[in-house]
Amino acid sequence: MTAAHALPLLVAGPLLGAALLVATGRWLPRYVAEVFGTVLAAATAALALVLLTVTAHRPTPVEWAGGWRPRQGAGVGIVLVGDGLGLGFAALVSVLVAAVLVYSWRFFDDPPAHQAGAFPALILVFQAAMCGFTLTGDLFNAFVFFELMGVVAYALTGYRVEEARAVQGALTFGFLNSLGGYATLLGIGLLYAHTGALGLAPLGAALDAAPHSAGVLVKAAFVLVATGFLVKAAAFPFHFWLPDAHTVAPTPVCMLLSGVMVQLGVYGTARLYFTVFAGPGGLPGTAVRRTLLVLGVLTALAGALLCWLQRHIKRLLAFSTVAHTGLFLVGLASLTPEGVTGTALYVLGHAGVKAALFGCAGVLVDRFGSVDEQELHGRGGELRRVGVLFTVGGLALAGLPPFGTGLGKALSEEAAGGWATAVFVLVSAATGGAVLRVAGGVFLGLGARPAEADVPARPARERPPDATEPGGPGPGGAGAARTDGAEADGTRGTGAAETAGAAGTGSAAGVGSVAGVGSAAGPASAAGPASAAGPASAAGDGDAETTGADEPAETPGRVTRAPDTMLAATGALLAGGLAVGCVPGLWAAVSRAADSFTDHTGYLATVLFARAEPLPHSPVPQWTATGVLLGLLSAALGAGAAFVALRTVPSGVRPRWSRPLRRLHSGHLGDYVACALAGVTLLAALVW
Repeated sequence: MTAAHALPLLVAGPLLGAALLVATGRWLPRYVAEVFGTVLAAATAALALVLLTVTAHRPTPVEWAGGWRPRQGAGVGIVLVGDGLGLGFAALVSVLVAAVLVYSWRFFDDPPAHQAGAFPALILVFQAAMCGFTLTGDLFNAFVFFELMGVVAYALTGYRVEEARAVQGALTFGFLNSLGGYATLLGIGLLYAHTGALGLAPLGAALDAAPHSAGVLVKAAFVLVATGFLVKAAAFPFHFWLPDAHTVAPTPVCMLLSGVMVQLGVYGTARLYFTVFAGPGGLPGTAVRRTLLVLGVLTALAGALLCWLQRHIKRLLAFSTVAHTGLFLVGLASLTPEGVTGTALYVLGHAGVKAALFGCAGVLVDRFGSVDEQELHGRGGELRRVGVLFTVGGLALAGLPPFGTGLGKALSEEAAGGWATAVFVLVSAATGGAVLRVAGGVFLGLGARPAEADVPARPARERPPDATEPGGPGPGGAGAARTDGAEADGTRGTGAAETAGAAGTGSAAGVGSVAGVGSAAGPASAAGPASAAGPASAAGDGDAETTGADEPAETPGRVTRAPDTMLAATGALLAGGLAVGCVPGLWAAVSRAADSFTDHTGYLATVLFARAEPLPHSPVPQWTATGVLLGLLSAALGAGAAFVALRTVPSGVRPRWSRPLRRLHSGHLGDYVACALAGVTLLAALVW
């Protein structure tokens, strides 16, 4: 079997494994289903890594399904292309999926009867869709894998379908990503009408053959197709689904969403430009450079600011993903192999670090039933190993050398140049500082203890059923009563509702907004606006804050120590983020892959004519003194900002000037759709 013949196995293997789990899951013990899924994901990762190694210095493997090869440069078949970045992303996806499945072994409550294979089967389909998206050389099939990815992610986000807020978060995810998918499909239709082709290489060749025909239709097609990819990438202002989904999705799902799925949107945007629109019949490089730079800066700054303002730890990490997506786009904006190399290494390092941080957050959920920074203040001291991992992850997120995030940041800064360097430093410092602030308060107990009014009511599962709690100093105020809906054995109910007397805020068990303008899951109570996941903010401005208190149970019962599988997977992911910045051989391989990725004519020759053209190789990236110093600076700024915030900022206070930006994240689909339409308009204006 040749390397080209093995490419379909990266997609078909997980799909067949998922089908087997669905067919036999009702009879399999849970541990058998989970081990089978993990072994299959690991085997796929091993195959991808072997193919990467075997083809590193050979022509790019190309597999035409059914033998439908092109003739005289024209083809209608479906093709898989195993270039360096495509195979690299497939390997990253598979490694992360295997780690997530190991993390999940002792994570969930027992699955419903006859559904032991449901979760690993969904994860395997998710893996197959992501691998197919990275390898396909056909734009329509990229859309198919794109939609399969979205459908499975929708199901995984709403995995706890019995809970109202999980359903609402999944609907927000599904609706916005469906809008992006429709835009992509419409753009593909325009390109097909213009060129009569659907493959990436045939499309690029058709546009190159008529260099003077690039007009409104070609620009509109790029805007529409790129819109779908940028929605998946959670670029501003298409990002609203991401924090809402992370608020309600199980932690292993968050590890995949922020660890790799969002980055595939960035990859898809870059692949679209370099293979289709980079030639003489495509778009001017200045227009694309301007588009990526403006969207990247807006995304990075908005994500960093909102990250700093959060107290819900999973939501904080979600906004840090938005911020780093912006940095990835800024790095790509140079449209050079050096920029692609830096961004690819940044993505690799970020995947391990961000997944590890979510793994730590999952341990907090299981131990304390909360991811509220204020409620957990000082309570994480007993989880020393988790605290160490979380703190190191925060430093890595800030770009501390020698982590892969630091190397990718340094190379991206060098490629972007000028004032963009300040954006990289400030955004990395803000996101890493927010994580370090949480680490200092939760695990070390630094800073003043939060006022009682800032600490949400204890989770429903810790109270006896039908308990009625008189009002007090907490968020509900005097006379507040809470109906838990808890089970008789003390587990939490799923339909909890709060009626707030003095404070005038009520919970509708929805995703919840940071703006306090209404819950997405249901109407507000008569007392006042609805809150998504927690009590009113202590800011005193009437805003409701998404706190992260009363998180759903994710393990059977309360844990007194983190399971070894969860810690092992988290530690391995963080070590992987470190290894990216310490293995020169990997840097050289990524550099070669970036050279090939950005070679428009070389891609067309390889896919359509099976002809490999020699490429001038870029210099192998290295750590530089400037990159190291800037990484140390951003880490120091992040640590300093966290220290100052813990010492000086009153607990729970959010500045009034941030209210307009926070109100955009209302939880209402209408608001999100309006922002998405504004984003399409902005994208079109930048391209034109």
